[in-house]
Amino acid sequence: MPRVTAADGAELHVKDWGSPSGPPVVLIHGWPLSADSWEHQALHLAEAGHRVVHYDRRGFGRSSQPWEGYDYDTFADDLAAVLDALDLRDAALVGFSMGGGEVVRYMARHGAGRVRKAALVASVVPFLLRTDDNPDGAPPSVFEDMKAAIIKDRPAFLEGFLKQFYGQGIVSGVSQGVLDWSAHIAFDASAKATLACVDAFGTTDFRPDLAAVTVPTLILHGTGDAVVPIGPTARAAAKAIPRATLKEYPGAPHGLLATHAQEVTADLMAFL
Repeated sequence: MPRVTAADGAELHVKDWGSPSGPPVVLIHGWPLSADSWEHQALHLAEAGHRVVHYDRRGFGRSSQPWEGYDYDTFADDLAAVLDALDLRDAALVGFSMGGGEVVRYMARHGAGRVRKAALVASVVPFLLRTDDNPDGAPPSVFEDMKAAIIKDRPAFLEGFLKQFYGQGIVSGVSQGVLDWSAHIAFDASAKATLACVDAFGTTDFRPDLAAVTVPTLILHGTGDAVVPIGPTARAAAKAIPRATLKEYPGAPHGLLATHAQEVTADLMAFL
């Protein structure tokens, strides 16, 4: 698999699947996982003829673990480095959870010249934090408590978080194998990156970026998402992005890539 060097020297592990001449799709993963979390979607999209590029965010998976650079301007520049290095054009950018932030910040910083379509899956866009002008967001204490729990006992926090992520005991959830696999991926991430990204996805306001999202955009989100509630995210994004289409999955939790793998894959295939 190729490695792409970011502007500050960080090395990004990139998986490039499918036909090199197929329409490119770039999949950007969520926290605290890696590109491997796209396994079901990447496999089927590649088999359908797409060129599927999915990479590990800095600090996660097999990418390098720098001390700095866990902010969305840097993340967007990392995405730009991947697109430039592989010379991807007319690409579809698909972001899951915090990965949605890269999608919109990339277009705000670098334009949509290389982008054909976009998709936001259970995404944090446009703004998670509760403020005077975002009353439906989560209170700051939510993110402070998360960071405190990570510092105290990161493995224990992640094990509990992943059960909420997949809706275990609330909806059908996932197998123990998926839970164990996800925990293994999360444990291998940089502790610094795991912690710093809570501030990134929890406090970054993407509302000013949405004007740059000029391409057709598919938004998928579960109404039962307790990690990234649908109100201040998907529903708000659908109203603000001019060419957006919102599909809600009734009762679905946050981890749609696994809990609703077939549905998400089918919806992406139909859109792309």
